[in-house]
Amino acid sequence: MLTRSHRYLLSMLSGILLFVSFPHTGSLFPLAFMAWIPLLLVEHDIYRKKYRSGKVFIHAYISFLIFNIGATFWIYYAKDGEIGAILAFLLNALLMAITFQLFHYTKRYVGQKEGYISLLFYWIGFEYFHFHWELSWPWLTLGNKFAIFPEIVQWYAYSGVLGGTLWILLVNFVGFKIANNLFFNKESWRIQTPLIYGFFALILLPSLLSFWSYSSYQETQDPIEVVITQPNIDPYNEKFSGDLKEQLNKFLSLADSMVSPKTTFVIAPETAISRGFFEEDFEQTEIYAILKNHVRKWQGPALYLGASTFRFFEEHNSRASRPFKDGSGYYESYNTSLLIEKLNPPQFVHKSKLVLGVEKIPFSHWFPSLENLSIDLGGSSGTLGVEEVPKVLQANGVTFAPVICYESVYGEFIAEQCRKGAEVIFIITNDGWWDNTPGHKQHQSFARLRAVETRRYVARSANTGISSVINQRGDVVAETKFWVPAVIKEELQLNSNPTFYVIYGDVIGRFFGFVVFLLIVFTIVKYWKRFIKSAKSDK
Repeated sequence: MLTRSHRYLLSMLSGILLFVSFPHTGSLFPLAFMAWIPLLLVEHDIYRKKYRSGKVFIHAYISFLIFNIGATFWIYYAKDGEIGAILAFLLNALLMAITFQLFHYTKRYVGQKEGYISLLFYWIGFEYFHFHWELSWPWLTLGNKFAIFPEIVQWYAYSGVLGGTLWILLVNFVGFKIANNLFFNKESWRIQTPLIYGFFALILLPSLLSFWSYSSYQETQDPIEVVITQPNIDPYNEKFSGDLKEQLNKFLSLADSMVSPKTTFVIAPETAISRGFFEEDFEQTEIYAILKNHVRKWQGPALYLGASTFRFFEEHNSRASRPFKDGSGYYESYNTSLLIEKLNPPQFVHKSKLVLGVEKIPFSHWFPSLENLSIDLGGSSGTLGVEEVPKVLQANGVTFAPVICYESVYGEFIAEQCRKGAEVIFIITNDGWWDNTPGHKQHQSFARLRAVETRRYVARSANTGISSVINQRGDVVAETKFWVPAVIKEELQLNSNPTFYVIYGDVIGRFFGFVVFLLIVFTIVKYWKRFIKSAKSDK
């Protein structure tokens, strides 16, 4: 029998287990397989005692608020990011608590078995939805918990990270059944034996299958050489206010020290060109001349880097459009991937997945005044323009996925780039906003899951943070240290063979998300029938 104090302690325990099992805020990922058990015990105690349903929401909110703060406290370190961090903690925990509450309603008004099955659908549906809506923040997707140990989730090449979420929830359900029998039913250990075997089998079988896949996987052999630069320019005190030519020289000098006749690409980080320019005029600028001359001097490699750019429009194009003061038209700002080759004109691809509060103000297309709330971290602020669909770039006979910063958290987005022909993934980022906290480490580790899902090498260039090369199994082949200028020269293996996940994407998420709507309708109907029956019996 649980007391009120027990319920609060268990709720807090779930929150603690959730964040200490997350990468780089504990990294004790095996604890993910029991993190939900305390909260499920609390919910079941409230259900058994027929307390009001609001109590479930309160305890769930406590658990998920602790999880959000513990796993992403580093957001608070961003300049002027305190309010944004607090809102992220509060709102994301709220969404998680509402999702858990829906499970409780289904359990109460439809049935226990149906309720527990519904939690799988509600939670995975929520995570899938969280990849695609206006307040998208999929950082805490449960399947991300295995990012630092991808050896046990090689089957993400079929399921993506949502398969990891399903795995965690299933194991926790069996663990909850064991704990529930001990706490409430007082059954003997002998009766528990099948459940205990099932608990460990659910953990071990997918892990062993993954280890076998990991050890037997043979990479495709189609090598290219890349040079990855990490200029380490302070994003707060130098990058957006210092001398641009001096900044360009930092990464160009690093590249010069490593470029060889075999080099296919030189990669520089996000917003390596930190001063905005109009894309239409770029070839007439001094900056373009400097970069183009350097590419010619290298004789072979193409240069892939990030830039802050603008485009001109005669008419209003999107919610990112801003009018010129003289009324001559509109312009849009972009966080841009830029490809410069020896012979061809420059190519631009704009970032599609924008960072909330910095690059995108949610719902500002309905409430334009919200744009005044944007956080200025340097460069462009307010809602930026985007590419409507994922794109790829090609140079020197190689097709690659141009991925900017936050986009690397979106597995299905990168899978679509691979469907369009990407043979390798290039990630450019600037992870120095949060000091030396878990933020940049988590971001780097998520790239390992993208490599597994797509079986593509990843080359990652960070202005500050961790630059690295990751192979098709998710192993880190080479990496830099935080907050130091560095350069990597490494051989990458191209791969054009699609994985199941590349072909079909988040099948689990789409199916579970569809069922969620049916579950909500079914629960409402059951509740309404019960309400009508109760009203008639009172007459």
